[in-house]
Amino acid sequence: MMTDPIADMLTRIRNAVRIERSHVDMPHSNEKRGIAAALKDEGYIWDFEEIDTVPAKTLRLNLKYGPNGEKVITKIDRVSKPGRRVYCGYRDLKPVQGGMGVHIVSTPKGILSDRRARAEKVGGEVLAQVY
Repeated sequence: MMTDPIADMLTRIRNAVRIERSHVDMPHSNEKRGIAAALKDEGYIWDFEEIDTVPAKTLRLNLKYGPNGEKVITKIDRVSKPGRRVYCGYRDLKPVQGGMGVHIVSTPKGILSDRRARAEKVGGEVLAQVY
């Protein structure tokens, strides 16, 4: 049993970027799909797909690199953890690295980037920080 599947997802992405893999596979969940969609919308990954495997679905993220092999994701960290939840209103969501990064926020409207959450004026639990 996994106690924090989101931290596992972020660790898989971090490890795959470190060794410059083209894609990374992980167990599927709706929350992970929402995080993958937010990463795609912000331009940190090319695409994601759900693969039907036995006994459960697999989520595959196609990672993105620059034209000369530069890493698009330089740092990806968990903010809200099972032992310490972090919540922010939309006014408290400050830009990450001067606007060069994003927070991924779980809101009542779904999992959004901090830019989109501020635009829709909705706050929630800050899941991760990416830059």
